[in-house]
Amino acid sequence: MSPSHMPRTSPEPPSPASPSSASPPRAAVDPRRWPDVARAPRRAPLRTAVAARLVRRALERLPLRVRTDGGAEFGRGGPLLQLHDADAFFARIGRSGLIGFGESYMAGEWDAPDLAGVLTVLAEHVTALVPRPLQRLRALWAARRPASGRNTEAHARENIHRHYDLSNELFALFLDDTLTYSSALFAELPATWEDLAAAQRRKTDRLLDLAGVGPGSRVLEIGTGWGELALRAAARGAHVVTATLSEEQLTLARERVRAAGLEERVTLLLRDYRRLTGSYDAVVSVEMIEAVGAEYWPDYFRRIDGLLAPGGRAALQAITMPHERMLATRNTHTWIQKYIFPGGLLPSLEAVERTARETTGLRVSGRELFGPHYAETLRLWRERFTERAEQARLLGFDGTFRRMWTFYLAYSEAGFRAGYLDVGRLLLTRPDDDAGDDRHGDENDAHDENHDGNHDEETAS
Repeated sequence: MSPSHMPRTSPEPPSPASPSSASPPRAAVDPRRWPDVARAPRRAPLRTAVAARLVRRALERLPLRVRTDGGAEFGRGGPLLQLHDADAFFARIGRSGLIGFGESYMAGEWDAPDLAGVLTVLAEHVTALVPRPLQRLRALWAARRPASGRNTEAHARENIHRHYDLSNELFALFLDDTLTYSSALFAELPATWEDLAAAQRRKTDRLLDLAGVGPGSRVLEIGTGWGELALRAAARGAHVVTATLSEEQLTLARERVRAAGLEERVTLLLRDYRRLTGSYDAVVSVEMIEAVGAEYWPDYFRRIDGLLAPGGRAALQAITMPHERMLATRNTHTWIQKYIFPGGLLPSLEAVERTARETTGLRVSGRELFGPHYAETLRLWRERFTERAEQARLLGFDGTFRRMWTFYLAYSEAGFRAGYLDVGRLLLTRPDDDAGDDRHGDENDAHDENHDGNHDEETAS
Protein backbone atom coordinates (compact mmCIF):
# COMPACT_ATOMS: atom_id res chain seq x y z
CA MET A 1 0.00 0.00 0.00
CA SER A 2 1.29 3.40 -0.92
CA PRO A 3 2.04 5.59 2.11
CA SER A 4 -0.35 8.13 0.65
CA HIS A 5 -3.25 5.82 1.38
CA MET A 6 -3.00 6.58 5.09
CA PRO A 7 -2.04 9.63 7.12
CA ARG A 8 1.54 10.09 8.13
CA THR A 9 2.57 9.13 11.66
CA SER A 10 2.67 12.87 12.37
CA PRO A 11 -0.65 14.07 10.92
CA GLU A 12 -0.91 17.29 8.97
CA PRO A 13 -2.10 20.44 10.78
CA PRO A 14 -5.87 20.48 11.26
CA SER A 15 -8.14 22.52 9.06
CA PRO A 16 -11.80 23.39 9.57
CA ALA A 17 -14.00 20.41 8.82
CA SER A 18 -17.46 19.12 9.49
CA PRO A 19 -18.09 16.26 11.93
CA SER A 20 -17.11 12.77 10.80
CA SER A 21 -20.73 11.76 10.23
CA ALA A 22 -21.22 14.42 7.55
CA SER A 23 -20.70 13.52 3.91
CA PRO A 24 -17.69 15.47 2.59
CA PRO A 25 -17.89 16.69 -0.99
CA ARG A 26 -15.30 15.02 -3.17
CA ALA A 27 -13.45 18.34 -3.39
CA ALA A 28 -12.70 17.96 0.32
CA VAL A 29 -10.78 14.72 -0.29
CA ASP A 30 -7.05 15.40 -0.43
CA PRO A 31 -5.84 13.70 -3.65
CA ARG A 32 -2.27 13.48 -2.33
CA ARG A 33 -3.27 11.45 0.71
CA TRP A 34 -6.28 9.62 -0.74
CA PRO A 35 -5.71 9.29 -4.49
CA ASP A 36 -8.12 6.41 -5.10
CA VAL A 37 -10.85 8.10 -3.06
CA ALA A 38 -10.46 11.54 -4.65
CA ARG A 39 -10.37 10.16 -8.18
CA ALA A 40 -13.94 9.79 -9.47
CA PRO A 41 -14.31 6.52 -11.40
CA ARG A 42 -15.27 6.56 -15.04
CA ARG A 43 -18.98 6.01 -15.56
CA ALA A 44 -18.94 4.56 -19.09
CA PRO A 45 -17.24 1.13 -19.05
CA LEU A 46 -19.38 -1.92 -19.60
CA ARG A 47 -18.55 -3.39 -16.22
CA THR A 48 -19.92 -0.25 -14.54
CA ALA A 49 -23.24 -0.74 -16.30
CA VAL A 50 -23.21 -4.43 -15.43
CA ALA A 51 -22.40 -3.62 -11.81
CA ALA A 52 -25.20 -1.06 -11.56
CA ARG A 53 -27.78 -3.50 -12.86
CA LEU A 54 -26.63 -6.50 -10.84
CA VAL A 55 -25.91 -4.70 -7.57
CA ARG A 56 -29.20 -2.78 -7.66
CA ARG A 57 -31.07 -6.02 -8.33
CA ALA A 58 -29.30 -7.63 -5.37
CA LEU A 59 -29.97 -4.68 -3.04
CA GLU A 60 -33.66 -4.78 -3.95
CA ARG A 61 -33.89 -8.24 -2.38
CA LEU A 62 -32.21 -7.33 0.91
CA PRO A 63 -33.84 -6.09 4.14
CA LEU A 64 -32.57 -2.55 3.48
CA ARG A 65 -34.06 0.74 2.38
CA VAL A 66 -31.93 2.26 -0.38
CA ARG A 67 -32.77 5.86 -1.22
CA THR A 68 -31.19 8.17 -3.77
CA ASP A 69 -30.92 11.93 -3.37
CA GLY A 70 -33.31 12.14 -6.34
CA GLY A 71 -36.03 10.50 -4.26
CA ALA A 72 -36.02 6.98 -5.71
CA GLU A 73 -36.28 4.23 -3.09
CA PHE A 74 -36.01 0.45 -3.26
CA GLY A 75 -35.33 -2.52 -1.03
CA ARG A 76 -37.41 -4.56 1.41
CA GLY A 77 -37.24 -2.24 4.41
CA GLY A 78 -34.73 -2.01 7.22
CA PRO A 79 -31.73 0.26 7.86
CA LEU A 80 -31.41 3.16 5.43
CA LEU A 81 -28.58 3.37 2.89
CA GLN A 82 -28.63 6.88 1.40
CA LEU A 83 -27.03 7.17 -2.05
CA HIS A 84 -25.74 10.69 -2.66
CA ASP A 85 -24.04 9.76 -5.96
CA ALA A 86 -25.51 6.52 -7.25
CA ASP A 87 -23.53 6.58 -10.49
CA ALA A 88 -20.21 6.86 -8.65
CA PHE A 89 -21.29 4.21 -6.12
CA PHE A 90 -22.03 1.65 -8.82
CA ALA A 91 -18.98 2.65 -10.85
CA ARG A 92 -16.66 2.06 -7.90
CA ILE A 93 -18.14 -1.37 -7.20
CA GLY A 94 -17.89 -2.22 -10.89
CA ARG A 95 -14.26 -1.16 -10.94
CA SER A 96 -13.02 -2.34 -7.54
CA GLY A 97 -15.66 -4.55 -5.93
CA LEU A 98 -15.79 -4.32 -2.15
CA ILE A 99 -12.75 -2.02 -2.07
CA GLY A 100 -14.78 0.37 -4.20
CA PHE A 101 -17.74 0.01 -1.83
CA GLY A 102 -15.59 1.20 1.08
CA GLU A 103 -13.93 3.96 -0.94
CA SER A 104 -17.35 5.20 -2.00
CA TYR A 105 -18.24 5.68 1.68
CA MET A 106 -14.93 7.45 2.33
CA ALA A 107 -15.70 9.78 -0.60
CA GLY A 108 -19.12 10.64 0.84
CA GLU A 109 -21.02 9.07 -2.07
CA TRP A 110 -23.27 7.16 0.31
CA ASP A 111 -24.15 7.32 3.97
CA ALA A 112 -26.24 5.55 6.59
CA PRO A 113 -27.75 6.82 9.86
CA ASP A 114 -27.20 3.29 11.20
CA LEU A 115 -23.96 2.39 9.46
CA ALA A 116 -23.31 -0.77 11.50
CA GLY A 117 -26.89 -1.88 10.84
CA VAL A 118 -26.52 -1.51 7.07
CA LEU A 119 -23.17 -3.29 7.09
CA THR A 120 -24.56 -6.10 9.25
CA VAL A 121 -27.28 -6.77 6.68
CA LEU A 122 -24.65 -6.84 3.95
CA ALA A 123 -22.38 -9.11 6.01
CA GLU A 124 -25.28 -11.51 6.50
CA HIS A 125 -25.70 -11.55 2.71
CA VAL A 126 -22.05 -11.06 1.82
CA THR A 127 -22.35 -12.55 -1.67
CA ALA A 128 -25.36 -10.40 -2.51
CA LEU A 129 -23.58 -7.05 -2.83
CA VAL A 130 -21.27 -8.59 -5.43
CA PRO A 131 -23.73 -11.11 -6.94
CA ARG A 132 -22.75 -14.40 -8.56
CA PRO A 133 -22.70 -13.07 -12.17
CA LEU A 134 -20.40 -10.25 -11.08
CA GLN A 135 -18.25 -12.67 -9.10
CA ARG A 136 -17.62 -14.51 -12.37
CA LEU A 137 -16.10 -11.27 -13.62
CA ARG A 138 -14.00 -11.00 -10.45
CA ALA A 139 -10.75 -11.12 -12.42
CA LEU A 140 -11.69 -7.78 -13.96
CA TRP A 141 -11.48 -5.93 -10.67
CA ALA A 142 -10.28 -8.11 -7.80
CA ALA A 143 -6.92 -6.63 -6.93
CA ARG A 144 -4.07 -9.00 -6.23
CA ARG A 145 -2.28 -8.60 -2.95
CA PRO A 146 0.73 -6.26 -3.34
CA ALA A 147 4.27 -7.26 -2.46
CA SER A 148 3.89 -5.60 0.94
CA GLY A 149 1.29 -8.25 1.71
CA ARG A 150 4.14 -10.73 2.22
CA ASN A 151 5.12 -10.34 5.83
CA THR A 152 8.86 -10.59 5.51
CA GLU A 153 10.63 -8.97 8.44
CA ALA A 154 11.02 -5.71 6.52
CA HIS A 155 7.42 -5.64 5.31
CA ALA A 156 6.10 -6.65 8.74
CA ARG A 157 7.83 -3.66 10.34
CA GLU A 158 6.40 -1.30 7.74
CA ASN A 159 2.90 -2.79 7.94
CA ILE A 160 2.82 -2.51 11.73
CA HIS A 161 4.16 1.05 11.52
CA ARG A 162 1.37 2.12 9.16
CA HIS A 163 -1.35 1.15 11.61
CA TYR A 164 -0.07 1.10 15.16
CA ASP A 165 2.24 4.10 14.84
CA LEU A 166 -0.48 6.44 13.57
CA SER A 167 -0.59 8.18 16.97
CA ASN A 168 -0.93 7.00 20.55
CA GLU A 169 -3.25 9.97 21.03
CA LEU A 170 -5.56 8.71 18.28
CA PHE A 171 -6.00 5.30 19.91
CA ALA A 172 -6.46 6.89 23.33
CA LEU A 173 -9.48 8.76 21.94
CA PHE A 174 -11.59 5.60 21.70
CA LEU A 175 -9.91 2.98 23.92
CA ASP A 176 -10.61 2.72 27.64
CA ASP A 177 -8.04 3.40 30.36
CA THR A 178 -6.43 -0.04 29.94
CA LEU A 179 -5.48 0.91 26.35
CA THR A 180 -6.43 -2.60 25.25
CA TYR A 181 -7.01 -2.89 21.48
CA SER A 182 -8.62 -6.34 21.30
CA SER A 183 -11.92 -7.93 22.22
CA ALA A 184 -13.14 -7.55 25.76
CA LEU A 185 -15.02 -10.24 27.70
CA PHE A 186 -18.14 -8.78 29.30
CA ALA A 187 -20.02 -10.12 32.30
CA GLU A 188 -23.23 -9.66 30.33
CA LEU A 189 -24.50 -8.30 27.03
CA PRO A 190 -25.38 -5.67 25.96
CA ALA A 191 -22.65 -3.62 27.60
CA THR A 192 -21.98 0.03 28.39
CA TRP A 193 -18.84 2.13 28.19
CA GLU A 194 -18.53 1.89 31.98
CA ASP A 195 -18.25 -1.90 31.63
CA LEU A 196 -15.40 -1.88 29.12
CA ALA A 197 -12.27 -1.51 31.26
CA ALA A 198 -13.35 -4.27 33.65
CA ALA A 199 -14.23 -6.46 30.68
CA GLN A 200 -10.76 -5.94 29.20
CA ARG A 201 -9.14 -6.92 32.49
CA ARG A 202 -11.40 -9.97 32.66
CA LYS A 203 -10.26 -11.01 29.17
CA THR A 204 -6.60 -10.53 30.06
CA ASP A 205 -6.89 -12.44 33.31
CA ARG A 206 -8.68 -15.30 31.55
CA LEU A 207 -5.78 -15.61 29.10
CA LEU A 208 -3.21 -15.54 31.89
CA ASP A 209 -5.18 -18.19 33.77
CA LEU A 210 -5.35 -20.29 30.61
CA ALA A 211 -1.57 -20.07 30.24
CA GLY A 212 -1.06 -20.98 33.91
CA VAL A 213 0.72 -17.71 34.73
CA GLY A 214 1.55 -17.21 38.41
CA PRO A 215 4.40 -16.17 40.73
CA GLY A 216 7.76 -16.94 39.17
CA SER A 217 6.36 -17.86 35.74
CA ARG A 218 8.57 -17.01 32.78
CA VAL A 219 6.19 -15.40 30.30
CA LEU A 220 6.69 -14.33 26.69
CA GLU A 221 4.15 -12.01 25.10
CA ILE A 222 4.21 -11.73 21.30
CA GLY A 223 2.63 -8.37 20.52
CA THR A 224 2.91 -5.89 23.40
CA GLY A 225 0.12 -3.50 22.56
CA TRP A 226 0.32 -0.72 25.12
CA GLY A 227 1.45 -3.06 27.87
CA GLU A 228 -1.70 -4.05 29.78
CA LEU A 229 -1.16 -7.83 29.65
CA ALA A 230 2.50 -7.54 30.63
CA LEU A 231 1.54 -5.33 33.57
CA ARG A 232 -1.10 -7.75 34.83
CA ALA A 233 1.20 -10.75 34.42
CA ALA A 234 3.99 -8.96 36.31
CA ALA A 235 1.55 -8.00 39.06
CA ARG A 236 1.01 -11.75 39.56
CA GLY A 237 4.72 -12.14 40.22
CA ALA A 238 5.66 -13.39 36.75
CA HIS A 239 8.78 -12.35 34.84
CA VAL A 240 7.67 -11.06 31.45
CA VAL A 241 9.42 -10.52 28.13
CA THR A 242 7.16 -8.72 25.68
CA ALA A 243 7.94 -7.93 22.03
CA THR A 244 6.48 -5.45 19.56
CA LEU A 245 7.36 -3.88 16.21
CA SER A 246 5.59 -0.60 17.04
CA GLU A 247 7.85 2.14 18.32
CA GLU A 248 4.87 4.23 19.45
CA GLN A 249 3.47 1.37 21.48
CA LEU A 250 6.88 0.54 22.92
CA THR A 251 7.37 4.11 24.14
CA LEU A 252 4.05 4.27 25.97
CA ALA A 253 4.28 0.70 27.30
CA ARG A 254 7.69 1.54 28.78
CA GLU A 255 6.20 4.58 30.51
CA ARG A 256 3.37 2.50 31.96
CA VAL A 257 5.77 -0.17 33.25
CA ARG A 258 7.89 2.48 34.95
CA ALA A 259 4.83 4.16 36.46
CA ALA A 260 3.76 0.81 37.92
CA GLY A 261 7.23 0.19 39.38
CA LEU A 262 7.56 -3.12 37.53
CA GLU A 263 10.80 -2.53 35.62
CA GLU A 264 12.46 -5.50 37.32
CA ARG A 265 9.78 -7.88 36.09
CA VAL A 266 9.09 -6.63 32.55
CA THR A 267 11.52 -6.54 29.64
CA LEU A 268 10.30 -4.71 26.54
CA LEU A 269 11.73 -5.60 23.14
CA LEU A 270 11.47 -3.96 19.73
CA ARG A 271 11.83 -7.24 17.89
CA ASP A 272 10.21 -9.48 15.29
CA TYR A 273 8.77 -12.72 16.69
CA ARG A 274 11.13 -14.63 14.39
CA ARG A 275 14.10 -13.21 16.31
CA LEU A 276 12.93 -14.11 19.80
CA THR A 277 14.98 -16.49 21.92
CA GLY A 278 14.77 -18.07 25.35
CA SER A 279 12.69 -20.64 27.18
CA TYR A 280 9.33 -19.79 28.73
CA ASP A 281 6.67 -21.44 30.83
CA ALA A 282 3.97 -19.55 28.97
CA VAL A 283 3.64 -17.80 25.62
CA VAL A 284 0.70 -15.42 25.25
CA SER A 285 -0.29 -13.61 22.06
CA VAL A 286 -3.42 -11.51 21.65
CA GLU A 287 -4.76 -10.89 18.14
CA MET A 288 -1.30 -10.91 16.63
CA ILE A 289 -1.59 -13.97 14.36
CA GLU A 290 -3.83 -11.86 12.11
CA ALA A 291 -0.73 -9.84 11.13
CA VAL A 292 1.47 -12.87 10.42
CA GLY A 293 0.12 -13.94 7.01
CA ALA A 294 -0.63 -17.48 5.83
CA GLU A 295 2.82 -17.89 4.31
CA TYR A 296 4.40 -17.43 7.73
CA TRP A 297 1.95 -19.29 9.96
CA PRO A 298 4.27 -22.33 10.07
CA ASP A 299 7.16 -20.09 11.19
CA TYR A 300 4.96 -18.49 13.85
CA PHE A 301 3.90 -21.79 15.39
CA ARG A 302 7.37 -23.30 15.11
CA ARG A 303 8.75 -20.28 16.96
CA ILE A 304 6.18 -20.66 19.73
CA ASP A 305 6.94 -24.37 19.97
CA GLY A 306 10.66 -23.69 20.18
CA LEU A 307 10.25 -21.04 22.88
CA LEU A 308 8.03 -23.11 25.17
CA ALA A 309 9.80 -24.99 27.94
CA PRO A 310 8.77 -28.61 28.59
CA GLY A 311 5.31 -28.48 30.11
CA GLY A 312 4.76 -24.96 28.77
CA ARG A 313 1.45 -23.60 27.58
CA ALA A 314 0.58 -21.14 24.82
CA ALA A 315 -2.60 -19.07 25.05
CA LEU A 316 -3.68 -17.15 21.95
CA GLN A 317 -6.58 -14.85 21.25
CA ALA A 318 -7.39 -14.81 17.55
CA ILE A 319 -9.97 -13.38 15.19
CA THR A 320 -11.11 -16.05 12.75
CA MET A 321 -13.27 -16.45 9.68
CA PRO A 322 -14.85 -19.52 8.05
CA HIS A 323 -12.27 -21.71 6.32
CA GLU A 324 -13.79 -21.52 2.83
CA ARG A 325 -13.98 -17.74 3.01
CA MET A 326 -10.38 -17.55 4.15
CA LEU A 327 -9.28 -19.66 1.19
CA ALA A 328 -11.25 -17.44 -1.19
CA THR A 329 -9.68 -14.21 0.06
CA ARG A 330 -6.13 -15.15 1.05
CA ASN A 331 -4.59 -14.01 -2.24
CA THR A 332 -6.79 -10.99 -2.91
CA HIS A 333 -6.42 -7.40 -1.76
CA THR A 334 -9.26 -6.16 0.46
CA TRP A 335 -10.39 -2.76 1.68
CA ILE A 336 -9.19 -3.61 5.21
CA GLN A 337 -5.75 -4.56 3.87
CA LYS A 338 -5.50 -1.47 1.70
CA TYR A 339 -6.50 1.07 4.32
CA ILE A 340 -6.33 -0.44 7.81
CA PHE A 341 -4.18 -3.56 8.21
CA PRO A 342 -1.72 -3.95 5.32
CA GLY A 343 -0.49 -7.52 5.20
CA GLY A 344 -3.27 -8.79 7.45
CA LEU A 345 -5.17 -12.04 7.00
CA LEU A 346 -7.63 -13.64 9.39
CA PRO A 347 -7.06 -17.37 9.82
CA SER A 348 -9.72 -20.02 10.21
CA LEU A 349 -9.80 -22.31 13.23
CA GLU A 350 -9.14 -25.18 10.85
CA ALA A 351 -6.03 -23.45 9.49
CA VAL A 352 -4.70 -22.79 13.01
CA GLU A 353 -5.25 -26.36 14.14
CA ARG A 354 -3.85 -27.87 10.95
CA THR A 355 -0.76 -25.65 10.84
CA ALA A 356 0.09 -26.35 14.48
CA ARG A 357 -0.47 -30.08 14.01
CA GLU A 358 1.53 -30.39 10.78
CA THR A 359 4.51 -28.18 11.69
CA THR A 360 4.97 -28.52 15.45
CA GLY A 361 4.40 -30.76 18.42
CA LEU A 362 1.66 -28.41 19.63
CA ARG A 363 -2.04 -29.19 19.56
CA VAL A 364 -5.06 -26.97 20.18
CA SER A 365 -6.29 -28.58 23.39
CA GLY A 366 -8.94 -26.02 24.29
CA ARG A 367 -10.86 -23.16 22.75
CA GLU A 368 -13.51 -20.66 23.77
CA LEU A 369 -15.42 -18.55 21.25
CA PHE A 370 -17.01 -15.20 22.12
CA GLY A 371 -17.71 -13.28 18.91
CA PRO A 372 -20.69 -11.28 20.24
CA HIS A 373 -18.38 -9.75 22.84
CA TYR A 374 -16.22 -8.33 20.04
CA ALA A 375 -19.27 -6.82 18.37
CA GLU A 376 -20.03 -4.98 21.62
CA THR A 377 -16.39 -3.93 22.05
CA LEU A 378 -16.34 -2.46 18.55
CA ARG A 379 -19.67 -0.70 19.06
CA LEU A 380 -18.33 1.02 22.17
CA TRP A 381 -15.13 2.02 20.38
CA ARG A 382 -17.08 3.35 17.39
CA GLU A 383 -19.46 5.39 19.54
CA ARG A 384 -16.55 6.81 21.52
CA PHE A 385 -14.66 7.72 18.35
CA THR A 386 -17.75 9.43 16.92
CA GLU A 387 -18.19 11.41 20.13
CA ARG A 388 -14.57 12.55 19.91
CA ALA A 389 -14.43 13.26 16.18
CA GLU A 390 -13.53 16.89 16.80
CA GLN A 391 -10.55 15.85 18.93
CA ALA A 392 -9.41 13.58 16.10
CA ARG A 393 -9.63 16.56 13.74
CA LEU A 394 -7.53 18.65 16.11
CA LEU A 395 -4.91 15.87 16.08
CA GLY A 396 -4.69 16.38 12.30
CA PHE A 397 -6.81 13.48 11.04
CA ASP A 398 -8.90 14.80 8.18
CA GLY A 399 -12.54 14.10 7.35
CA THR A 400 -11.68 11.28 4.95
CA PHE A 401 -9.60 9.56 7.61
CA ARG A 402 -12.41 9.92 10.13
CA ARG A 403 -14.93 8.41 7.72
CA MET A 404 -12.46 5.61 6.98
CA TRP A 405 -11.97 4.87 10.67
CA THR A 406 -15.70 4.94 11.39
CA PHE A 407 -16.30 2.59 8.46
CA TYR A 408 -13.56 0.24 9.69
CA LEU A 409 -15.05 -0.02 13.18
CA ALA A 410 -18.62 -0.45 11.88
CA TYR A 411 -17.50 -2.92 9.18
CA SER A 412 -15.72 -5.03 11.79
CA GLU A 413 -18.65 -4.84 14.22
CA ALA A 414 -20.98 -6.00 11.46
CA GLY A 415 -18.80 -9.02 10.72
CA PHE A 416 -19.13 -10.23 14.30
CA ARG A 417 -22.84 -9.42 14.57
CA ALA A 418 -23.51 -11.41 11.40
CA GLY A 419 -21.40 -14.35 12.59
CA TYR A 420 -19.15 -13.86 9.58
CA LEU A 421 -16.23 -13.32 11.98
CA ASP A 422 -15.51 -14.85 15.37
CA VAL A 423 -12.92 -14.47 18.10
CA GLY A 424 -11.61 -17.11 20.43
CA ARG A 425 -9.09 -18.04 23.07
CA LEU A 426 -6.99 -21.03 22.08
CA LEU A 427 -4.86 -23.18 24.35
CA LEU A 428 -1.91 -24.96 22.73
CA THR A 429 -0.04 -27.70 24.55
CA ARG A 430 2.12 -30.68 23.70
CA PRO A 431 0.15 -33.92 24.14
CA ASP A 432 3.15 -35.67 25.67
CA ASP A 433 3.78 -32.90 28.22
CA ASP A 434 2.64 -33.15 31.79
CA ALA A 435 1.12 -29.69 31.17
CA GLY A 436 -1.71 -31.39 29.38
CA ASP A 437 -3.07 -32.56 32.76
CA ASP A 438 -6.13 -31.38 34.64
CA ARG A 439 -4.65 -28.16 36.07
CA HIS A 440 -7.15 -26.32 33.94
CA GLY A 441 -9.45 -29.17 33.10
CA ASP A 442 -12.40 -26.92 32.35
CA GLU A 443 -10.38 -25.17 29.65
CA ASN A 444 -9.62 -28.42 27.85
CA ASP A 445 -13.24 -28.80 26.79
CA ALA A 446 -14.07 -26.64 23.80
CA HIS A 447 -17.06 -24.46 24.50
CA ASP A 448 -18.68 -21.32 23.22
CA GLU A 449 -19.35 -18.15 25.22
CA ASN A 450 -21.53 -16.64 22.52
CA HIS A 451 -24.59 -17.04 24.64
CA ASP A 452 -23.38 -15.79 27.97
CA GLY A 453 13.80 -4.42 11.71
CA ASN A 454 15.44 -3.04 14.84
CA HIS A 455 16.52 -6.08 16.73
CA ASP A 456 18.23 -4.23 19.56
CA GLU A 457 16.74 -4.96 22.94
CA GLU A 458 14.72 -2.13 24.46
CA THR A 459 14.11 -2.55 28.17
CA ALA A 460 11.84 -0.73 30.56
CA SER A 461 14.74 0.66 32.50
